[in-house]
Amino acid sequence: MTFKSQPETASRNVRSLRRSPTSPRTLFSILMTSLVFICVALALLPLLAVLFYVITQGASRLNLSVFQELPPPPMVEGGGFRNAIVGTLIMVGIGALISIPFGVLAAIYLSEFSSGKIAEWTRFATNVLSGVPSIIVGVFAYGVIVLTMKTYSAWAGGFALSILMLPIIVRTTDEALQLVPKELRQAAVGLGATDFQTVTRVVLPAALPAIITGGTLAIARAAGETAPLLFTALFTQFGINWSSGLVEPTASLSVLIYNFATVPFKNQQELAWAASFILVVMVLITSTLARLATARKVY
Repeated sequence: MTFKSQPETASRNVRSLRRSPTSPRTLFSILMTSLVFICVALALLPLLAVLFYVITQGASRLNLSVFQELPPPPMVEGGGFRNAIVGTLIMVGIGALISIPFGVLAAIYLSEFSSGKIAEWTRFATNVLSGVPSIIVGVFAYGVIVLTMKTYSAWAGGFALSILMLPIIVRTTDEALQLVPKELRQAAVGLGATDFQTVTRVVLPAALPAIITGGTLAIARAAGETAPLLFTALFTQFGINWSSGLVEPTASLSVLIYNFATVPFKNQQELAWAASFILVVMVLITSTLARLATARKVY
């Protein structure tokens, strides 16, 4: 009688568990893995195609003058879109200043203090608001702000963008707060902290990366909106008049692209592609910041 060593027996058992390369299960696994890679490539193809086209068309038109000069009239060469960049930053900033505090406070109430029915209906209303077309938001802001002030303005544009940003911030903040372990809350209460101290010193710092992510994603969405700004801020060929208090038509990158991309003048079409490239870069930067914030985990 011969006795085989333990390593030899183990290696034989491992070889016996391996599938044959030609077995139906192995072939099916290879087929499905290949199908998944093909689907991923098809999903990424439109994004890569859009990025490639925008970069090739817009990057070639970039120079220092587009950041320093104003949009040119038809049939005039040169020019830039300095006012559109500044106007976009102003209106997105106004929208963020309005929506982020209200969105975070609403999410804190939903997650920490509200009862079941109130939270359920509020979350439902938030989901409905996130699905409202942006052009409807623009019409609403036009009726509430523009008709009241009797002028198009950056404030009206920022108000419209804040409505679009609000549901994103509420949902992401609410989900982030719910992901904070209950043990952290219980530990804070066990140490004698009040509800306010628990939320401000324990829960919010733990959920801060996800809250920042929601804010940056909301800003990225608002930066590319066109329809609300057509009804609220309109457009202007001139720069920002700070002495007017931003109560006048204000340029933005998205509306500039909309206006210049459909005209028959080559110079303005090139500026539209350059503005598209700048807008894509701005969205890419905010998305990268959101990704970096998500990678940092506190709890």
